[in-house]
Amino acid sequence: MVYRVYNFNPGPATLPLTVLQEAQKELLDYRGLGMSVMEMSHRSREFEEIVNSAEALMLELLGLSTEYQVLFLQGGASLQFAMIPLNFLPPGATADYILTGSFATKALQEAEKLGKTHVAASAKNSNFRSIPSQDEIKFSESPAYVHITSNNTIYGTQWKYIPDCGEVPLVADMSSDILSRELEMTRFSLVYAGAQKNLGPAGVTVVIIKKSLLEGASKNIPAILSYKAHAEARSLYNTPSSFSVYILRLVLNWVKEKGGLKAIGELNKKKAALIYDVIDASEGFYRGHALREDRSDMNVTFRLPDDNREKAFAEEAAKEGLIGLKGHRSVGGIRASLYNAMPLEGVEALAQFMKEFLNRKG
Repeated sequence: MVYRVYNFNPGPATLPLTVLQEAQKELLDYRGLGMSVMEMSHRSREFEEIVNSAEALMLELLGLSTEYQVLFLQGGASLQFAMIPLNFLPPGATADYILTGSFATKALQEAEKLGKTHVAASAKNSNFRSIPSQDEIKFSESPAYVHITSNNTIYGTQWKYIPDCGEVPLVADMSSDILSRELEMTRFSLVYAGAQKNLGPAGVTVVIIKKSLLEGASKNIPAILSYKAHAEARSLYNTPSSFSVYILRLVLNWVKEKGGLKAIGELNKKKAALIYDVIDASEGFYRGHALREDRSDMNVTFRLPDDNREKAFAEEAAKEGLIGLKGHRSVGGIRASLYNAMPLEGVEALAQFMKEFLNRKG
C-alpha cells in the first residue's frame, strides 16, 4: 500500500485517490496514443476532446446551459482580479466590491488601478468574521458589476445566500468552494476559480462566463487578457496548462460519479459538522473564528487557548498523519480545509484527535 496522509492543506490541496490512480495509469500512454497528455499537441483532436468534454461536464454539474461558456486559462485567480475590470469596467463606470477577506481585498486593489470602484459592504472591522447581510450592502448607482468572494479560505466564512444585485452582473471568485454544493448558478454572470483547491492541480484557472456578458467586453486590451479572444479560440488561444486540464476533467468525472453537487454538498455539510461539533462542545478550548451562521463548510478556522498549544496541536496532528493544519499567518490558530476530495474518514480522524488533545491539554 502507498503511504497517504490526510492532507488538510488549503491549496494546492488533496485530490481524489482514484483520480491520481487513473492519471498514473495513463501517464505514459494516453488511450493507446503512445504518449502522455503532457507530450500531446494542444492542437490535436485528442486534446480538443479533453477540453470540450471538460467544458460540457462543468456546465452539466453546475446546471448551466450553453448560454454560458467555460474557459480554461492560466495565471490563477490573481490574474482574474485584473482581467475582470480590464474587460468589464469601462471608463467612467464604477465596479462594486464586497469585502469579506484577503482575496476579496486583493481583487478590489487590482480593480482600483484600472478604474473607479466602490466598496458596497465590508466585514473588515470584525476581522472578517462574518458575511454582510443583504441590508448592509449599499450599491453604487448603476455599477458595471458586483464582485464577491463566495468562500474565504483564510478566515473560514462562506456566503450562505446569493446577494440580490438586480440586473447588475454578479461576479464571484469561487476558488475554494466551486462544485462543493448546489447553488442557483444562473444568478451569476461570471464565476472564476483557481483549480488547486477543489478542481485539480495548480496551473489552470476556470472561468464560467455568460455569453451575453462576453458580448460587452472591451476590445481595446491585449488579446491574452481578453475573454473574447480566449472564448473564440475555445481556450486554445495560447498553449494551455494541458496536464492540469486533463486532471481537472478526471475530477469532474469523479464528482459526477459521486452523485453530483447534491450528494457532494450533503457530504461536505456532514464533514464540517463533525469538526464544528467538537469546537462547540469544547467549552471555549477551541474557539471558532467565523460567526456560527457564516461558517464555511470548506475551511474550518479556530484558535486554542495559547500559541504553545496551537503549535503542539499542529505538530502532534502531523505525527498522526493529519497535515496542513496550521492557520494562515493573518489569523493564526488552526485551519482544516475540507474540500471535496477530503474523505470522511480523514475528517473523523481529525475530530477524534481534537477530542483526545482536549482531554490531554484542556
